[in-house]
Amino acid sequence: MPRTLVRAPVHDRKRSLGWLAVAWMEYFTLHGRGDVRGEEVVHGDEMTLFVVDCYAVGESSQNNHLLYDSAFFSRPKGCDKSGLGARFALFEGLGPCRFGGWAEGGEVYEDPWGLGFRYEYSPGEPMGVHVNNPYIRIMATEEGQTGNVYDSIYFNLTDEDAKLSAVPGLDVGVGKVMLPDGGEITPSTASSASKDGGLETFVCFDETHLYTTPELHRMYGTVKRNSVKRKRTAGTWYLETTTMFAPGEESIAELTYAQAEALRKAVEAGRDRQIRLLYDHRWGECKDLTDEPALRAALVEAFGDAIAWQDLDSLVETFRDIRNSVEDSRRYFLNARTAAGNAWITPADWAACEDSGKSIRLGERVTLGFDGSVNEDSTALVACRLSDGHLALLGCWEKPDGPESVGWRVPRLEVDAAVAQAFKSYDVIGFYADPALWQDYVDTWTAEYEERLLVSATQKHPVEWWTNRPTAMVAALERFETSVRGELLTHDGGATLTAHVLHARRQVSRAGVQIRKETKDSPLKIDAAMAATLAYECRSDAVAQKIATEPEEMFGGTF
Repeated sequence: MPRTLVRAPVHDRKRSLGWLAVAWMEYFTLHGRGDVRGEEVVHGDEMTLFVVDCYAVGESSQNNHLLYDSAFFSRPKGCDKSGLGARFALFEGLGPCRFGGWAEGGEVYEDPWGLGFRYEYSPGEPMGVHVNNPYIRIMATEEGQTGNVYDSIYFNLTDEDAKLSAVPGLDVGVGKVMLPDGGEITPSTASSASKDGGLETFVCFDETHLYTTPELHRMYGTVKRNSVKRKRTAGTWYLETTTMFAPGEESIAELTYAQAEALRKAVEAGRDRQIRLLYDHRWGECKDLTDEPALRAALVEAFGDAIAWQDLDSLVETFRDIRNSVEDSRRYFLNARTAAGNAWITPADWAACEDSGKSIRLGERVTLGFDGSVNEDSTALVACRLSDGHLALLGCWEKPDGPESVGWRVPRLEVDAAVAQAFKSYDVIGFYADPALWQDYVDTWTAEYEERLLVSATQKHPVEWWTNRPTAMVAALERFETSVRGELLTHDGGATLTAHVLHARRQVSRAGVQIRKETKDSPLKIDAAMAATLAYECRSDAVAQKIATEPEEMFGGTF
């Protein structure tokens, strides 16, 4: 199942208020919009577990805060994401949504209004208490609109068949809900959010793939900063719901996606155990949309539990309708990453080359590619196996975020050590490095490793491969792109290399198609894509020269 789930390493679903939350939501709330308006809510396994994950509590008995500051829920259009956001908001405003101690077993929560809700805690389960003076903010993208989330909230608090409409002391208006014991639920737009003092205890940012304008970015940043004011006492957190973003628009959803990928890498490398973002993204993969069985399977994968209330035949027809943008259909209904109009390589083509089961073993014959910077751009080193063209990122040095970025420069000694480690670990028979800003190091690497190299950039300068030569660069990029489209190379699906390849944009020059960043100052880097291109070009030259994939005597390098 194509899914990315980023959680804290200490996450434990047994230590969660979410089981109580799901029971409360299913007892008290109704669907508020569409064909199912007024019907009872029943969560499938997938949404149940997402709620449980959102309300995870830390492992220490002294920790009275939720494990996460924010949660990101990414699903296709039509998966009731806005309805889920409304249910979270109602539970946050009226339910026992914060940690109140650990149960010995048998303790019971009953709603304070005598409406019949009763929940018995299991031994060791966290118990819930109400937030004092909750302030729930529901963000809308356009002036004059309350949004889908608030519409569902309003229905649940006003319809005579909804249990919550019987809560005494509610003052429900089309623009605000005043809660019975103090606090409010307020729909906000960008301009109104900037005017408020900000004492939020919960915020729902709905459909953050639409948050693309500077005003919406400022609104998002302002509300996030406001949430810190009550974090310690009220356990403030926020939810983002979205469908897949359009690449290159730099929406809030796209930025959160990049943050989540960075966190995922940190967790996998064992570098970060303080994850405060819960990230849950599910999608479907189908390279050939004319393959109907494959498309149907991909739609089922993308929608998950929500496929139960979808018309699968109608979804398939959406992809057949030539009036619909193929890229938009992929985004909206497969929730899949798509390519920008000027993308160099599409996510689908790159994904088709992924083989996570492959790795480059010690002693195997490889070629290396290097693209370097000093401080702003990234520096990357990539290996390509001679026998089959499998790519592996050996190192990528990027400017960090936050205070650590001030005065940051590429750690050149680390890079030099990584190159030395590559020559120690593998039988490197070719090394193409762009010498711009790294000429001294390239000269040193040439002097140190020249005798081992069986393929050379030029006879005089075997390692130097200048990327500022348009004709040569265009040919190398075309070879790499053609090999990706033909699935003639593979990669392990690593997040950094994937991101750099997909960030690359086509730029037509007199010599042909070259690549560049989305914009000159874009934080989305492409250096690992350049390094991979050089490694693959070096490998192609070795193949053309009929260099054997294995040495006569196996190289004996070790880490």
